[in-house]
Amino acid sequence: MSELLQTPLHKAHAAAQARFTPFAGYDMPVQYPMGVLAEHRWTREHAGLFDVSHMGPALLELDAPSGDAEADYAAVAAAFETLVPADLAGLKRGRQRYTFLLNADGGIIDDLMVCRPEQGDKQDRLFLVVNAGTKAGDFALIGQALAGVATITPLTDQALIALQGPDAAAVFGALVPEALGLTFMQALRVQWQGRWLAITRSGYTGEDGFEILVDAEAAPELWTRLCQDERVRPIGLGARDSLRLEAGLPLYGHDMDATVSPVEAGLTFALSKRRLAEGGFPGVDRLRGELAEGPARVRVGLKVQGAPAREGAEIVAPDGHVIGRVTSGGFSPSLSAPIALAFVPPAFAAPGTALGAMVRGKAQPAEVVPLPFVPHRYVRQP
Repeated sequence: MSELLQTPLHKAHAAAQARFTPFAGYDMPVQYPMGVLAEHRWTREHAGLFDVSHMGPALLELDAPSGDAEADYAAVAAAFETLVPADLAGLKRGRQRYTFLLNADGGIIDDLMVCRPEQGDKQDRLFLVVNAGTKAGDFALIGQALAGVATITPLTDQALIALQGPDAAAVFGALVPEALGLTFMQALRVQWQGRWLAITRSGYTGEDGFEILVDAEAAPELWTRLCQDERVRPIGLGARDSLRLEAGLPLYGHDMDATVSPVEAGLTFALSKRRLAEGGFPGVDRLRGELAEGPARVRVGLKVQGAPAREGAEIVAPDGHVIGRVTSGGFSPSLSAPIALAFVPPAFAAPGTALGAMVRGKAQPAEVVPLPFVPHRYVRQP
């Protein structure tokens, strides 16, 4: 077994008495002494600080930029559009977009964020963040597909920090006032303490907040400064998972994989109408077919009575036959009830539909409910 990697913040986690767990090849903090339940609630009520440096930030840059900013952006966007269903050509400067790498069958290889720099002299590139467990394969796929046109460069000398919760803006704004001008999915590059920070107003909890890319050597200082604010607590992977579950946000490798399409996963908001009409990316025929005729299965939210239904639990119809399975499940601290994400046929997907979740051989009552389980609190443009 290969030795686990450490993020630039590993010593800070150890000093805070974190409990560690292997995750995507890294030794990551799963919780701190206050515990997962308290960390979850703290993030919903105040501000949680997450180390997400295990993720895959990277730059995709044209091999031969012309120097004409708009022409260069059009070229790098067109190149990456051959791999994803997003409208990148229409992405404004300083904006981020959620999209997917798809296989030829329309299954999701990975979901990722794509950002267009706001700086006029940086329009020959895109900033990407891919998932930790798939980043090696993602970078290889992108590099091979765009060879001779653009080069993908993983940003291995950077740390990625997320500050999330209702107090996140006040806390971060005290350090970086420029960040307060951002709204959801906007980006900014700014100097702090002589270091460049690449900031997006985004996150994976359903709360308002920021994701901050910072030089690895400067990350401990930024982490410490944020933790010195009484409204901030460090949060581990355990609460990060329960927070994203309450927010109805899918996790790659669980609620999405190479067999699941964005239509089945209920992520059609990320599919560009222009791109669907024009085609030119992997899996477009399947997506068109599912949008026209409906998919065979869809992702739904479930409220479960009794013990939590965990990943892999079977979902049964009222007559007892198996119709689907849970892909993520657990206890919701905000709702004080078990919740789950599952795939079922469309005929059983309407809110209010009564189903059963198999837990320890017994069908526990489960009801389909709208997603998200807990409302998002993103700060959007007026």
